[in-house]
Amino acid sequence: MNPQIRRLFFVFAFLFAALVATSTYWLWRAPELEARQGNPNLIVKQLSIKRGLIYASDGRTVLAARKRQKLKDGRVWWVRRYPQHELTAQAVGYSTVERARTGVEETMNDFLTGSNANLSTVVDRTLDKLRGLTQQGNDVVTTLDVRAQRVAMQQLGGNCGAAVALEPKTGRVLVMASTPSYDPDLVDSNFRAIERIDAACEPAAPLLNRASAGLFIPGSTFKVVTAAAALDSGRFTPDSEFDDPGYCVEYGRRVFNYADQGTPSGYGRVTLFQALENSINSVFCNVGKELGAGTILDYAERFGFYDEPPIELPSEEVRRSGLYRDGTLFRPEDPNEVDPGRLAFGQERLQVTPLQMALVAAGVANDGVVMEPQVVERIVAPDDAVVSRLEPNEWKTAIKPGTAAELQAMMSAVVESGTATGAQIPGVSVAGKTGTAETGREGQNDTWFIAFAPVENPRVAVAVALSNQDGTGGATAAPIAKAIMEAILGRNT
Repeated sequence: MNPQIRRLFFVFAFLFAALVATSTYWLWRAPELEARQGNPNLIVKQLSIKRGLIYASDGRTVLAARKRQKLKDGRVWWVRRYPQHELTAQAVGYSTVERARTGVEETMNDFLTGSNANLSTVVDRTLDKLRGLTQQGNDVVTTLDVRAQRVAMQQLGGNCGAAVALEPKTGRVLVMASTPSYDPDLVDSNFRAIERIDAACEPAAPLLNRASAGLFIPGSTFKVVTAAAALDSGRFTPDSEFDDPGYCVEYGRRVFNYADQGTPSGYGRVTLFQALENSINSVFCNVGKELGAGTILDYAERFGFYDEPPIELPSEEVRRSGLYRDGTLFRPEDPNEVDPGRLAFGQERLQVTPLQMALVAAGVANDGVVMEPQVVERIVAPDDAVVSRLEPNEWKTAIKPGTAAELQAMMSAVVESGTATGAQIPGVSVAGKTGTAETGREGQNDTWFIAFAPVENPRVAVAVALSNQDGTGGATAAPIAKAIMEAILGRNT
């Protein structure tokens, strides 16, 4: 072959290969590019779809609705409206023209727009296009109990905090409340009104889902995890005895029981059972030194710490719980990096979400098994056929059933005669644990209460966390948790 022809052949072959490669690349990238926030073609396409509705667990209460708007050129757009306003704002999220999506609106977007790969949906969508009909999405039914959610929001009031309630045996999220909240209808129409929301914390951050992404110091609620490690490892029993002078000694310094605040007025000779019942820091400090930070953190991981809970929310709206250093989650390899005594009663550098602590309570209630938290119950097609129904799945096996039974009895004593008597519900056995975490700022404690009920057949596990409090968890958070449990159990009707 003539050398010039050969060179020309290779040039054309190279150009052809480059064309094929480039075309293939852009075809491959097309879905990603189309999905980019702000893509005008995608926005127009999304608005032309009759987006599915989002319901509460009763299948009747609409949490996210749609409104038909006819444009001057005759086109029809479907825009979002949120009839419950602030009630479920963070969990449901929003879907808007200018600011894309958050919450369930984002994670379930493919179903809500009818773009999921379900065969029947694809067939229906294709037939609708051929007939010139508007594409219609599937409806989403959540697990949220709207009545209990309303009670939670009312009880949280003007506080900066959150409440999560779960069904221990299934992981269904019954309540996911966060305050301050916002009205999703304002996201497009008056976003500056959301930015002006004020609260008893700085920043107010109303868009933040404090239930799943808010980080709080757990304080004494973490003693449940430490007690689980102590019992499950076989190193201690509920009857193990300790001398409590009102403090323990850590690195040559005294660490006092919370109520004493520098005045050694200990309980004397007590058992581990009594130490959890009365939330005695000195006992758990010594238990922590005996177990070591590594063992305690191993058991924390068994409950889900350091992992992202597999809930149907965007990843950026779910934070992991654990030790934080300079704003970053860290799992120390060297045990000397962590103070085991303060870790044991929930201080040190621990930061956790209310969702995680609700999972701890639910795991104890469910005989040591932590279920995957679920905020979506089912997906329903426009013809009312169920496209998908989520089933309960085990996430973690935290402790043995025998250990769980011991903890159930110990947490029951906390409510019966310990630090959380204010959480008692007439006719219902309640188990719980209070928490009052010092933040280093006077009068700005993180206060907590985690609980489950009824103890003999748990139907609800709850966690309430509040920031910037000058009271204790028993006085501030426990009454909120009590009201939520009563609403779910139907005790205040």
